[in-house]
Amino acid sequence: MTPRSRAPKREILGWAMFDFANQAYTLLIITVIFGDLFTRVIVGDGPDYRLGNLYWSLALALSYLMVVLCAPVVGAMADHTERRKQFLFVSYLLCVGTTAMLYFVAPGWIVLGMALLVISNFAYAMGEVMIASFLPGLGPPRDLGKISGFGWALGYVGGMVSALFVLLVLGDVSLENFDRIRWVGPFAAAFFLLAAIPTFIWVREPRAARVRAASRGYLQAGVERVRMTLTHLEAHRDLAVLLTSVFFAMSGIAIIITFSFIYGAQVIGWDSQVRTLMFVIVQITAALGAVGFGALSDRIGAVRTYRITLLLWVVTIGLIWGTPLLVDALARYAGVHWQAQYVFLIVGCVSGLSLGSSQSASRTLVGLFSPLARSAEFFGFWGLSMRLAGVFGLLAIGLLQALLGLHMAILFCVLLFAVAWGISGWIDEARGRHAADAVNSRGESPVNR
Repeated sequence: MTPRSRAPKREILGWAMFDFANQAYTLLIITVIFGDLFTRVIVGDGPDYRLGNLYWSLALALSYLMVVLCAPVVGAMADHTERRKQFLFVSYLLCVGTTAMLYFVAPGWIVLGMALLVISNFAYAMGEVMIASFLPGLGPPRDLGKISGFGWALGYVGGMVSALFVLLVLGDVSLENFDRIRWVGPFAAAFFLLAAIPTFIWVREPRAARVRAASRGYLQAGVERVRMTLTHLEAHRDLAVLLTSVFFAMSGIAIIITFSFIYGAQVIGWDSQVRTLMFVIVQITAALGAVGFGALSDRIGAVRTYRITLLLWVVTIGLIWGTPLLVDALARYAGVHWQAQYVFLIVGCVSGLSLGSSQSASRTLVGLFSPLARSAEFFGFWGLSMRLAGVFGLLAIGLLQALLGLHMAILFCVLLFAVAWGISGWIDEARGRHAADAVNSRGESPVNR
């Protein structure tokens, strides 16, 4: 087999620019602004906002369920047609359009808000799958950790640039400021639209050395490829184990991404200045974590790095849950009166490191285990695992917080990351890479033999 050469720097930058661009959606709509706006202003059901939190979880869970049903088949169709960029472009335009329409969601317009959220998040997630499928072709296995880490890091920079503008210019999330803060949707859409242009100019469409079966329809071909892959999954058993671990890890991460700033507003009780500072801290440490752990992945192995990040998450969740209790105990027994919101900033550093490193490490492993000619399909399974995790995690936290409150419900994430770590012990990185290399050397997939 001819070793894969590293793609030109411009192409790698173009690929990473999609991460830079789409973080405007993740941060502004899912994590920082619109989630808080939806639960406290658009729904606004009371002092603890449990109903708003539940509606928010249900909408995101439904969008993730749609990805679960579509991602592997759409990925297989993209591989079969060799038109990954076109599939990526369609998801990108759909996300941009529906995100811009969030401007029209006024207080009380819950159904419209949920509908636009479902469609935009579905499109965002499908785009995430498609852009990730280009990773295996960007360089040799020894460089994929650094390339993936660079993409995640640039994404956090993009998120920080876009969100800081909104936080500083549009102001706080409140009913009184609604006429200004409602512009968060159009701004996120415009940022995504413009910043992703280099991706479609510089990234090349991968070409596989094979002949397509012209007699079959694209949908039929996609379904058949997925069916055959599942039938012969033993040939890629390490990918299957990885995706099982990713399911539990991403359940926890989906909860943290979706509820971290809601938690800060409802449990910690931070003010707008601390919220902005927390955002900056998380973005910087997440970028550092993605770059640092990406380099570590290429040095000590992607599986070891992934397992370290899962343990780091267990520590992070303990700190998130323990902050209000620590502050209360210090005040009660030691007479030390610290504000929880400032202690929580320290937690943000650990959280950022965990966030950037774990997502980059899992994407690197999927890239290492994916044959080049089927990477969109295999990353479709990665997307399936992540979004099925989102369905499970968000429904679970939505119900748990409705029963116990958000502070206690967050402990569920400790269990999720612990299970993910235990399962990851069964992954054999060398065996998984060998399986992908064997397919690449033949120029075909074992499922087609």
